[in-house]
Amino acid sequence: MAQHLLVAANRYGMERLKLMCEDKLCKYIDVGTVAAILTLVEQHHCHRLNKACFEFLSSAVNLRAVTASDGFKLLTSSCPSIMEEFIVMLGNLVP
Repeated sequence: MAQHLLVAANRYGMERLKLMCEDKLCKYIDVGTVAAILTLVEQHHCHRLNKACFEFLSSAVNLRAVTASDGFKLLTSSCPSIMEEFIVMLGNLVP
């Protein structure tokens, strides 16, 4: 429900409600949800939520699990700016 509320808050310029939804969604980031949440980030410019997703992905275990998921495959084709940020993050992880 927070995802739908975030979309409406963004559409109608309700910034405080949007931030509240972002905070709620941050608590539900996991391997199964991170790709869908990143799609929301792309579509609705959710900076705080973006940061939380990439912090989750900074774990090698989480990163491997997410990149093997179908959601990640969809994300690669539908959200080019998120993928650019993802590639930069990977470059920073390599020693």
